Order: sequence, then structure tokens, then C-alpha cells
Amino acid sequence: MANEPITGKEAVFAALSGNRAIEALNSADPEIITDARFDRNELTLTVQPDKIRSACETVRAAGYNFFSDLTAVDWYPAEPRFQLSYHLLSHQLKERVRLRVMLGSEEPAVESITSVWPAANQYEREVWDLMGVRFQGHPDLRRIMMPEEWEGHPLQKTYPVEGYR
Repeated sequence: MANEPITGKEAVFAALSGNRAIEALNSADPEIITDARFDRNELTLTVQPDKIRSACETVRAAGYNFFSDLTAVDWYPAEPRFQLSYHLLSHQLKERVRLRVMLGSEEPAVESITSVWPAANQYEREVWDLMGVRFQGHPDLRRIMMPEEWEGHPLQKTYPVEGYR
């Protein structure tokens, strides 16, 4: 069936053997991608957390020239708890790719990609502010939506409904 999702690194690699993002990442470091999924014509590549910046540099060099956005999900109580999704676009190839990073609940942190795409600055600040994921090497990691004196990160599922008292 054409509409069935393709899951698993090997199955996606076989089905999308000519995909430039997969080829570039796989040739740069075969271990950088830990999982993959192709569903509803969307490619999601799960990347090792400590390799996200190099993965972004690699796909940028492969033609994915536009950083669209960064989102985060708190899967509490599951571990790894936090999912970061980086949405990238290639205007030339007319393709999108989602790079996904999974982080545990203890000190969730990942490298900042602002050196690759400066537009990630505000998105990383928002994820830090609302979810508590720290971006190492970010040029100005401070709250963007909540007041500076605010305690906690209100979009975490463990955040009290009425706030801290």
C-alpha cells in the first residue's frame, strides 16, 4: 500500500535511496541517524543528541537551505522525555526533512544550531523558556515569553496547573 508509513532506519534508507539528506548524513557519519520514518510524504530522521549541530551543517551543505522552525514535545512519563523537531526545507530540491532529537529528563540539553542557522535563535529561546531544554553555546539564552523571575517551565507536563506557590 502506497500510504502505509515506512518505519525503521534500514527500511526508510532502502525506500528513499536517492534522498540527498539521507545520503549526506549517512556518508558523513553512518551512526548519526539512529532511526527514521517516512509517513504522509514526510521524512523524519532521528539524530543522536550530541550530533545535531553537525547534522544540520551536513544537510545544509546538501542543499537544505532553509530552517523553518523548531518544536518540542514533553512525553512525560516516558523516557527519553523530550523530543525536539527541527524542520528544514530545500528550495532547490523542493523537499522537506525533519531532524528529531530525543532527550532524557535529567538535565535536558543539546547543542545550539544558531551558528548554522541564526534564525534558530528565537525558537531555541522559546523552547528553553517554556520546556526547560538548554541549548549549549546559544549566544543569548534567556526567557523570551515568561518574565525573567518566573520559576519553572510552564509547558512541562510536571509543571503545576496553578503554578508554583
